[in-house]
Amino acid sequence: MIEVIGTDAGAPASLPPAHQELLRQAALVAAPRRLHAALQSWAGVGGPALIASDQPEPLLEQLRGLDAGQPAVVLASGDPLWFGIGRLLLEGLPADQLRFHPAPSSLQLAFARIGRPWQDASWLSLHGRDPEPLAARLQQRPGALAVLTDPSRGGAETVRRCLRAAGLEQAYGFWLCERLGHSAERVQRLAPEDHLPADLDPLHLVVLVAEPPQLPDRLPLFGLPDGVFLQHPDRPGLMTKREVRIQLLADLDLPQEGVLWDIGAGVGSVGLEALRLRPALQLWALEQRGGSAALIEANAERLGVKPARVLEGRAPEALAELPDPDRVLVGGGGRDRRALLHAVLARLRPGGVVVIPLATVEALAELRPPLEQAGLTVAVAQHQAWRGAALADGTRLAPLNPVLVLRGERPAPVPVTTA
Repeated sequence: MIEVIGTDAGAPASLPPAHQELLRQAALVAAPRRLHAALQSWAGVGGPALIASDQPEPLLEQLRGLDAGQPAVVLASGDPLWFGIGRLLLEGLPADQLRFHPAPSSLQLAFARIGRPWQDASWLSLHGRDPEPLAARLQQRPGALAVLTDPSRGGAETVRRCLRAAGLEQAYGFWLCERLGHSAERVQRLAPEDHLPADLDPLHLVVLVAEPPQLPDRLPLFGLPDGVFLQHPDRPGLMTKREVRIQLLADLDLPQEGVLWDIGAGVGSVGLEALRLRPALQLWALEQRGGSAALIEANAERLGVKPARVLEGRAPEALAELPDPDRVLVGGGGRDRRALLHAVLARLRPGGVVVIPLATVEALAELRPPLEQAGLTVAVAQHQAWRGAALADGTRLAPLNPVLVLRGERPAPVPVTTA
């Protein structure tokens, strides 16, 4: 048998006695080069033959050349069958010749050191991969995400660049875990302004843990980072992204005063930014999801603005509680969106503007005719944004979902002049 033993960075001293005995009995031990010095010191003179396991093909050739009955051990990190050497061994050797002894994986050790349950955590490997999947995963705002880094492609710095590009540096705790299981292991939480250690060990991973975002010292005039807003914990990431938010605010052509409806307000991102730009506006935010009012109010308090009212209810029925609007953002409606739009148009004041972001051309085809039939001036645009994402030593552009924006403007009343 070839015993494939999982270990942490402290091997061989950290191995259980039974696994240490397998090492002593082995005629051949294959291990990563980083463990060779510790193995030689532990085994002393007359220890087993030691070979490197860093290159799979030479390792497989040497293991195939073992004499029958010659005991051998392969040391691997954590669980050999989880992003480990186990898969390659099974591809190159008979399965009945291999016996696996998993150790705690690097993820288990990392969350144990942080002291956080990890049944809800997700993970992602960047070994030999471009970081595009990380950028996409961050848009979904996972509660906890462990990233297996590839030092040859940037390591922890790549993760930090992706986090910064997504505007989420304030929304995640950044845990850097080095040499897990070794006597010199190091686990530290880095703030966005902290530099990575100059002596960063190649054997490291990053754990991102969602936290209530801290407001930076200075906020931009508009176009707030996505990470500034509190989210629904069970639906993170479902909000109007910064690039689209900026466009919607421009299309609303916000007046100094008046009434703004934000229908399907989500976390309140567009309406609350509108209040930062036009503090005298009356914002009436409507969201049908339970618990949304408290979340929007909390985001409003964080940003120092005060909506006229935040309601939980279903449109168009709940619109009866709102005063007639000068500006309307329709971000919801679902299957009732046509009826919702008719209700909005029945209440929109002269000179008013309605803006509707859409994900499909079918929705555009459904909602454009009511605007035209009501005599509004209609404009349609499609907006596509890309965000820079780390790529080896450079930057690639990762696309966000394209958004159609339907805008209607009701003619203002013609001033009456007297002779």
